[in-house]
Amino acid sequence: MFDYIKGTLIGSFDTYAVVDVGGMGYRITTSAKSLQKAGNPGDVITFYTYLHVREDIFELYGFTTLQERSIFELLITVSGVGPKAAISILSALSSKELVLAIATGDSKAITVAPGIGPKTAQRIILELKDKISKMDIGKDAGFEDIPQKPFQNDAVEALVALGYSPSQAARAVSSVKEGLALEQTIKEALKNLMKNP
Repeated sequence: MFDYIKGTLIGSFDTYAVVDVGGMGYRITTSAKSLQKAGNPGDVITFYTYLHVREDIFELYGFTTLQERSIFELLITVSGVGPKAAISILSALSSKELVLAIATGDSKAITVAPGIGPKTAQRIILELKDKISKMDIGKDAGFEDIPQKPFQNDAVEALVALGYSPSQAARAVSSVKEGLALEQTIKEALKNLMKNP
């Protein structure tokens, strides 16, 4: 019904923002990440919206980027994940971090979101891994950071064995130039992890 709402930001609160459009105030539930990007009261803001309607609910969700809205819409397709759980996940993880966690099967990274347990995190990974790899949001959000070659996967596995999360390891290995021996790739990835944990 609404694709986006553009207006003057009246205020940001714990879980929502109020936007004035032509004298009408819209209460838009959003993630902590979008609230941080929303700006200050009086600024002109655009929220890309999703209208959630059930017999007893009529709630407007909004995001400062199309990418975040796309990921929200994917998350709510997972059985057991409603809009509030999706907002919780997107408040705890950036779009890129979430896509990387899904792509690498890092359920532990997803469970940092309040209310998301290991079973729900594993279900999200299982149901969304293929969908994200085929969509543009996967590329936009860093899916290209996931090692695609068996050689790189060996380096990622070595870093995971050293205690790094799969998403941290994948990001570090993808930043190493190609053509190095396995041992050298691991050393360079470790250096990257020391600089940017």
